[in-house]
Amino acid sequence: MSVRVRLAPSPTGNLHIGTARTAVFNWLFARNQGGKFILRIEDTDIERSRPEYTQNIIDGLQWLGLDWDEGPFFQSKRLELYKKAIQSLLDKGLAYRCYCTSEELEQMREAQKAKGQAPRYDNRHRNLTPSQQAEFEAEGRQPVIRFKIDDAREIAWNDSVRGRVVWKGNDLGGDMVVARASSGTEVGQPLYNLAVVADDIDMGITHVIRGEDHIANTAKQILLYEAFEAKVPEFAHTPLILNQDGRKLSKRDGVTSISDFQQMGFTAPALANYMSLLGWTPPDSTQEIFSLNEAAKQFSFERVNKAGAKFDWDKLDWLNSQYIHNMPAGELTDLLIPYWQEAGYEFDPESDRPWLEQLTALIGPSLTRLKDAIVEAKLFFSPTVEADEDAKAQLQQEGALTVLQAIYDKVDFDQALTADSAQEVIKAVTKETKLKKGLIMRSLRAALTGAVHGPDLTESWVLLHQKGVDRVRFEKILNS
Repeated sequence: MSVRVRLAPSPTGNLHIGTARTAVFNWLFARNQGGKFILRIEDTDIERSRPEYTQNIIDGLQWLGLDWDEGPFFQSKRLELYKKAIQSLLDKGLAYRCYCTSEELEQMREAQKAKGQAPRYDNRHRNLTPSQQAEFEAEGRQPVIRFKIDDAREIAWNDSVRGRVVWKGNDLGGDMVVARASSGTEVGQPLYNLAVVADDIDMGITHVIRGEDHIANTAKQILLYEAFEAKVPEFAHTPLILNQDGRKLSKRDGVTSISDFQQMGFTAPALANYMSLLGWTPPDSTQEIFSLNEAAKQFSFERVNKAGAKFDWDKLDWLNSQYIHNMPAGELTDLLIPYWQEAGYEFDPESDRPWLEQLTALIGPSLTRLKDAIVEAKLFFSPTVEADEDAKAQLQQEGALTVLQAIYDKVDFDQALTADSAQEVIKAVTKETKLKKGLIMRSLRAALTGAVHGPDLTESWVLLHQKGVDRVRFEKILNS
């Protein structure tokens, strides 16, 4: 059997971390099995679907490196397929038109609640006579179409993650609506469960991999597969992503969309790596850093957990830092340039490229997220810098100004400065002033960077000298 899996997001919002994790698991399984990964956009919710959300989903998947083999297919362009499927259910007597009004359904639910019963449709219009139907239609009622569910039926499947799962028909809320209201003999807009099954059959989907919040839908959909006399796919229901309180991760927890993670400065390989670990454990449980291709070679549902996966910001930050620290300077520079441009720093990406790569190599080891580079690099893009309180205190130390004046006098600001020549200047000033090297280095750092801690001082000075701002900063201190 050739494996065929699909991701079927709804474009009613940006690509969510939960949907993206589902995409990762589908992609890993497809690649592990040498199968096909299909992208299907479920855009039948006309009122809430937006083209910008569709684009966000596509962009997010591509950014993460999740390529698909077929699609994207759009449900909005497949309505005839669904209407034919619904009509076939009607023709077989497996579905019927229900004329209940919203008020009648609400009264039904309230009566059930009053009796302590779970709200459900009581199948009251399942066996209407032709004259009863005609009477409802004469009143102008527009019927929905409901699929018959046998309350006594047991629905069971062997879930690739959760093992044997069993549902009772009477737990599914009564006969299921498969099409919205429409007049007369027309078939209305198809609903989720019907469209999903029709698509999966048409596309030959062999495995359905999705979050555990779809388990009740699976029970309903199995009944539909059987009604269409189609092969039921294998199901794998993955654990939900939870917040630190153990509840399902939601917008209330802050960032949840992939584009938000991208803007916050997470790298695509790190985020994809982290999502693969949200519910799956590799055979070597000590291995935490790997590419999607490496994970695909080891992926299996036997190692997917049943329990919810808690989202750990510290773990994601650590992973992201590892990817940043091991990235070649040129590649990292490409990722940092947009953040520096967004911050309004003035530079030419082409002519300043060598300098930008030196800057990246200098600050890269201190970055956790790409966006950290805005703060870390600020002092290198500004002609002047404001000293913090510790730096001000250092510059008031006895001998600090003497040291800075001596350094200023020894530097040829019209000539290139290298790490070696910078060290020679410091060595000469130490010998000449007979002051401690610690005082010299702290004073030099305070004058050049406005702080007493930071990246390598010599490399920082070299970078500032290339832009001519070291002279400006020395003179500001010495002339104040």
